[in-house]
Amino acid sequence: AGALSYLHSAASSPIYHRDVKSTNIMLDEKYRAKVSDFGTSRSVTMDHTHLTTVVSGTMGYMDPEYFQSSQFTDKSDVYSFGVVLAELITGEKSISFFRSQENRTLATYFILAIKENKLFDIIDARIKYGGKVDQVTAAAKIARRCLNMKGKKRPNMREVSMELERIRSSSGDMQPHEYVSEEEEEIEEEVVEAYIGVDSWKSMAVTAPVTESNILSSSCSDVQPLFPLRTQ
Repeated sequence: AGALSYLHSAASSPIYHRDVKSTNIMLDEKYRAKVSDFGTSRSVTMDHTHLTTVVSGTMGYMDPEYFQSSQFTDKSDVYSFGVVLAELITGEKSISFFRSQENRTLATYFILAIKENKLFDIIDARIKYGGKVDQVTAAAKIARRCLNMKGKKRPNMREVSMELERIRSSSGDMQPHEYVSEEEEEIEEEVVEAYIGVDSWKSMAVTAPVTESNILSSSCSDVQPLFPLRTQ
């Protein structure tokens, strides 16, 4: 989160990664997260809010708004990060053919679970029984906001990074809503629209070689575990 926040707001020119996914987030020997694979990234001038491009990306992580409009914004990276965060919380893959067709994408599966108040049915058991409930719930709310179908309603990566750092550094005694900087938005009734046919994405996946020159270290706040296990 810290690395993407830097790319979007602290770099001399904003940079959109355009292929944020779990396999592009690496850990060094000290378990510090590093963002890699800048093969499809693009820099934009300060007065531009989006890129109009031929749609490309990796199925399961691609912003549905970008898929429909061909306009990539910083909030498109936010959506992809929301999928990565949902992966961390659930232990599920971004695309799974073991789930029903309407839940094929993790984004839809995750959003529907929250809508039906079944979040704790899908949380990774290692987190459910080893982490702190308030921290997990707060992180899930952030992931949910990142996955909003409307880009304008998603937080920016600076907000996401700050909220996750607040969760990580807390004792877990705060109420979940204290981690959320905006009032939690209503779940869209058309949530199923978040599912885009996997078949239509098969030609969209892109990759680029990972080298030392295209790896960006995260901020120091990303070094510690997001959900530290409870101690006896």
